[in-house]
Amino acid sequence: MSDRAPQWVERRLPTEESSQLVDLVRDIVQREIAPRAAQEEEAGHFPREVFTLLSESGLLGLPYDSEHGGGDQPYEVYLQVLEELSAARLTVGLGVSVHSLACHALAGYGTKDQRTEHLPEMLSGGLLGAYCLSEPASGSDAASLRTKAVRDGDDWVITGTKAWITHGGIADFYTVLARTGAEGARGITAFLVPGDAAGLSAAVPEKKMGMKGSPTAQLHFDGVRVPDARRIGDEGQGFAVALSALDSGRLGIAACAIGVAQAALNEALGYATGREQFGRPIADFQGLRFMLADMATRIEAGRALYLEAARLRDAGRPFSRQAAMAKLFCTDAAMQVTVDAVQVLGGYGYTQDFPVERLMREAKVLQIVEGTNQIQRMVIARHLAGPESR
Repeated sequence: MSDRAPQWVERRLPTEESSQLVDLVRDIVQREIAPRAAQEEEAGHFPREVFTLLSESGLLGLPYDSEHGGGDQPYEVYLQVLEELSAARLTVGLGVSVHSLACHALAGYGTKDQRTEHLPEMLSGGLLGAYCLSEPASGSDAASLRTKAVRDGDDWVITGTKAWITHGGIADFYTVLARTGAEGARGITAFLVPGDAAGLSAAVPEKKMGMKGSPTAQLHFDGVRVPDARRIGDEGQGFAVALSALDSGRLGIAACAIGVAQAALNEALGYATGREQFGRPIADFQGLRFMLADMATRIEAGRALYLEAARLRDAGRPFSRQAAMAKLFCTDAAMQVTVDAVQVLGGYGYTQDFPVERLMREAKVLQIVEGTNQIQRMVIARHLAGPESR
């Protein structure tokens, strides 16, 4: 793996505080994340100690209220922090995005008492969260989920299986969507489930192409009993809660994707300017120069797209269409940029001695999570032309 110093992106941040925040993130990246990323990913090691440090540093609750332990930061800043973390190690950047997604339901739809009781630990108390929507038979068609929650006095009893859960088996809390009523979107309710709840177990983590340090596993709910006080929002409101969270989560994935792409471009640039063939650096050859130019353009365009969507969100304006566009474009860009980075390095790019092959494998999953890119195209088209006729 390359041991070059990181090439930092020049950022235009809204305040001096946010500039200092990014400086803090870069310090943590240099000291605690980047030096061990390749080795720990190969070994499948999840860096829980890094997440503890991020929590202690106030970086796990950035877009939430300081009243409950958050950082009071706009999404415009939070997403750029995700990008910095993901450029160093996607397991960390994506993990922070998933944790933020898991906090969204309670922060946005919980009662005052629920937020006061749970959010401080979730945002800055060292806890790690996960988000449970997908199931073995319901991925893109999330409204058809089958996990059930049945009322029993003051409790709910949850039974079923969730799939593709990032942090599955290691999270301290899970935001769980379960069916409490009739079929379809209106019969779903959200719950906050402790990670050590009786009857909750995790399967062996999936053996993935990339992100081997981030556990992804099925979760089995075998009569898990949850007090009604841990129901988030009204009965039947869960799908609206989920969609609201996913709009924000898609922006997180977009930022993660641009971080991965930027890391790949940095590696390709370093190699192309240092590698000589035919008596001169390969960066002198027009074919390769144009490839680097296209890579940089995709990254800049993707960054501008996710930041524009973030600014709409920060202004309280609709941003669902722009979030889908950002997720679609940025993740496709990351896939193309990482493939091109491998090509720039030639045979070396295909080896584990350089990080671009790992970045390419990691980029692929970003086209799938938080709604596949085919789903994003459906979302965008509905905004443009209305729902499909039946």
